[in-house]
Amino acid sequence: MSDEVQPGFVRVRMDLSYDGSGFSGWAKQAGGRRTVQGEIEDALRTVTRSRETTYELTVAGRTDAGVHARGQVAHVDLPEDLWAEHREKLLKRLAGRLAKDVRIWSLDEAPAGFNARFSAIWRRYAYRVTDNPGGVDPLLRSHVLWHDWPLDVDAMNEAARRLLGEHDFAAYCKRREGATTIRTLQELSLVRGEDGVVTATVRADAFCHNMVRSLIGALLFVGDGHRGPEWPGKVLAAGVRDSAVHVVRPHGLTLEEVGYPADELLAARNKEARNRRTLPGAGCC
Repeated sequence: MSDEVQPGFVRVRMDLSYDGSGFSGWAKQAGGRRTVQGEIEDALRTVTRSRETTYELTVAGRTDAGVHARGQVAHVDLPEDLWAEHREKLLKRLAGRLAKDVRIWSLDEAPAGFNARFSAIWRRYAYRVTDNPGGVDPLLRSHVLWHDWPLDVDAMNEAARRLLGEHDFAAYCKRREGATTIRTLQELSLVRGEDGVVTATVRADAFCHNMVRSLIGALLFVGDGHRGPEWPGKVLAAGVRDSAVHVVRPHGLTLEEVGYPADELLAARNKEARNRRTLPGAGCC
């Protein structure tokens, strides 16, 4: 599938952050719900005086309602003359138009072959949870989950190590018609900070729907002693959703960073990422 920029247009990379508390997720939705994509596209249309024309964004990871982002990446294809006219002041004008819970940090002409979604080689999320018996610091309540059982972080890390690598994560994903659930989990580790907040770092080449929040739900069951460290791996191997795996609430989750290869490898990665994946040894039918 070709992803060449149309003649007369320029592809612009956008690095941004948002507090997901007030959004119904990234993607535009019917019914007037407030979304990150809709907010930015509306602001872009206004500040460039494009009237009825909407320049659609493509994003590295479509976050769900309530999920935050510190290092989200998107791209938009703009007419060359519009980009030339507005590029010097576009960032500041968008800052003046956008609500304070979404910020764009940079707008740069993207290198050849760049696609915010398909050129990415990994996404890194953080999930934050506290088991403080008193609850969550009020200043962190929109970004940290309260778990009202003491957590054994060592047991959680032992369980996490058994999930690393390339697997079919169907047991931890909400299935979507025609979409594969095979992913490569590159990192899954947990650290308790001095403030008592446990931060889980989750990095993979890509994620299927609800995957991070389901993995965290399983690890919390290990951490509080309801299941042994081997249990999440057994759920993974079974390949089907387990009713005991809870999808934890979204507000503890933040997209921290998206990784891309060197510029000369962008086009190849873009093409590779569009291929439907199978596990080694899997049959064709």
